[in-house]
Formats: sequence, C-alpha cells, structure tokens
Amino acid sequence: MVKREKLNTEIRQEQIIKAAMNLIARRGLKGLSMTALANRIGLVPSAIYRHFKSKNDIVDMILDFIRERLLTNIRITCKETSDPMERLQRILRRHVETLRENRAIPRIIFTEDVFSGNPKRKTKVYRIINGYLQGLNQIIRDGQKMGEIRSDIDSKTVALMFLGMIQPGVILWFLSDGKFDISKESERNWNVFREAISAN
Repeated sequence: MVKREKLNTEIRQEQIIKAAMNLIARRGLKGLSMTALANRIGLVPSAIYRHFKSKNDIVDMILDFIRERLLTNIRITCKETSDPMERLQRILRRHVETLRENRAIPRIIFTEDVFSGNPKRKTKVYRIINGYLQGLNQIIRDGQKMGEIRSDIDSKTVALMFLGMIQPGVILWFLSDGKFDISKESERNWNVFREAISAN
C-alpha cells in the first residue's frame, strides 16, 4: 500500500513538473503560478500544494530533472559506443533532441529570473552546467589518450567549444518560435567542430 502511494505521488509530481515546463515554455517563469498549473492539469491549487510547498520548490525540481536528463544522455551514449568522436556526436544529437522536447530548458537555464536574488539556485544552475562539462571533458580526455582528438588543445576548452556550438542555434530556434532548424544547424556545426579537434 505504501509502495503504491509512493508511486502515485511520483507519477503526480512528474505530471506537475511536465505541466510546469510547458507553462514556462509558453509564458516564461513569470507565467508559472500554482493556479495556472492547477488549471492546466485539471486540479485545484490545494492538490498542487500537497506535492510542492511553493513555486520555488517546483523550479528546483525542474532543475533536478534537467540535470538528470543531461547526465543520462552522457551515460547512455557512453554505454552505446567507446569511440570518443561518436560519443560527442551522439551527445550533441541527444542534447538538441532534449531541447526540442523541452522548450522550457533554455528559458530556465539562461534567464536571470530563475536565480535572481537566490544565490543557492544560482549555484545549482552553475553545478548543472559544470557537471555536464565535466562529463564532456572526460570523453574528450579519453579521445586525446586514444589519439583521436588533438592533444595540443586543452580538453576543458574543447568541452566549452562543444556547448558553444549549440547555444547560438538554441537562441535563434527560440526567438523564431521553432522555425530555425536547430537539428540541421547542429549537424553543420558538428562537421566544422570535428575537423577542428580531430587528430587524424
């Protein structure tokens, strides 16, 4: 019985998080409220408060979701292939797909509204990005040891370049309401990036 209640709670929390991300994608963080969220799910606001004490708790849970999704992309890819270049390309594709499926992510990670006046959350966002960079950095270092990736450039710099390859396209995709083809652009960027870092 306890297990079932826990499962029901987890399912409801996941439903709330997804609805919250949809609201943020459409209206920004300022458009997220307990009332709007309850209306979107078809609940009364008090039902939301049973799972989350405040809007801030929901935002923190969304950040946890983003962190887990990004790190899962790396873990899954590393299990699929041992080739460093192939890993990076697959992570790039998964990263883009994650953004396409969750349009709220850019609005959450790259808007000051999320962490303004909240140093702990600012640190949390930093750690999410830094943790992702560390995962990329390890793949790049492995590639350098294997002779696949140039060893004359710093692995951390390459990891930052990898993220830099995505962000401008994300901005254009977001500003164009999805009309900018971020998938096609990321593939073109990848070809240039691969040539720049390849040791072969």
